[in-house]
Amino acid sequence: MSAALSEMPFDAAPAAAEPVMRTGAELNVATKPYAIEDRAKSWRLLTEVLVLLVGSLVGIAVAPWWPVQLLLAVFVAGLQVRLFIFFHDYLHNAIFVDSKAASAIFSVAGFYMMSVRSVWRETHNYHHKNNAKLVGSAIGSFPVLTIGMWRSIDPGKRRLYRILRHPLTIFFGYFTVFLIGMTISPFRRDAKKHWGGPVAIVLHFGAFALVGATLGWGTAFFMVILPLILSLGAGSYLFFAQHNFPDIKLRDRRSWDYTFAALNSSSYFKMNKVMHWFTGNIGYHHVHHLNHRIPFYRLPEAMAALPELQSPGTTTWRPRDIVANLRLAVWDPEKGRMLTWSEVK
Repeated sequence: MSAALSEMPFDAAPAAAEPVMRTGAELNVATKPYAIEDRAKSWRLLTEVLVLLVGSLVGIAVAPWWPVQLLLAVFVAGLQVRLFIFFHDYLHNAIFVDSKAASAIFSVAGFYMMSVRSVWRETHNYHHKNNAKLVGSAIGSFPVLTIGMWRSIDPGKRRLYRILRHPLTIFFGYFTVFLIGMTISPFRRDAKKHWGGPVAIVLHFGAFALVGATLGWGTAFFMVILPLILSLGAGSYLFFAQHNFPDIKLRDRRSWDYTFAALNSSSYFKMNKVMHWFTGNIGYHHVHHLNHRIPFYRLPEAMAALPELQSPGTTTWRPRDIVANLRLAVWDPEKGRMLTWSEVK
């Protein structure tokens, strides 16, 4: 974890004078010096997480007691979250551009984490281009309705909306977001383009069956199933909280602006150093949305250097903040904030 020292969370120092705040294209240009990869560092960090991941999986296979297997499974889950950030940045062309070796690694990683490249690229790129638009932004994200939309839809659509934003749907993202949303549904929509979805499912449960038949079903659970339940559940919540937090500001499609959405509709997820390491600095989400070509290990550097990025809406892993995020229901344009479910009632 020593290589993560350069990924330390941002801690702003008081400014000597009020800076001139840039926006739009000018601000985006200001981020470009940070959108330069250190290829050697990218390989070093990727090798680090892969070695730790393989070593931990071997540890689960040979551990004599299930409590040890459980602890290692939790650690593997954290490593899978970090590996996912490499996969995520690679598909954004932030790291390993034109690397055939990296392409092969992340094709395998996509199947391993049930995030097929064709599906993730299609839905996530759409999400970035339509971040926080009140109509159509649900593709690649969790849906957000205005209070007016909520009042106009029928009871069946209201139930579906509540299900899609329900805590169980989010925290069991292994089943809902990934098994269904990232593999089965895309294949049903376009089997030719998203053929990788069923392949990922077959490989996933095939690995479970193989490990179970050779090492025991308990070991197979700790090696294959539990780490993905934990990592994909955590990842689903991270994605929800990055665009559903009390300080969020939204605009309708007519007045929507890319820079405004990046800085006001995407959160800064405050974490300790360890959690920033495991989550690959994805908590600097407003910086990432402003310029997705910035490698994850340079996001803190960009935030520290640019005053315009230093006053984002925030959230944390504290239980009260998790509850506050999950209580959010619909956007009220007149009040300029998200309403809770109790307020909607």
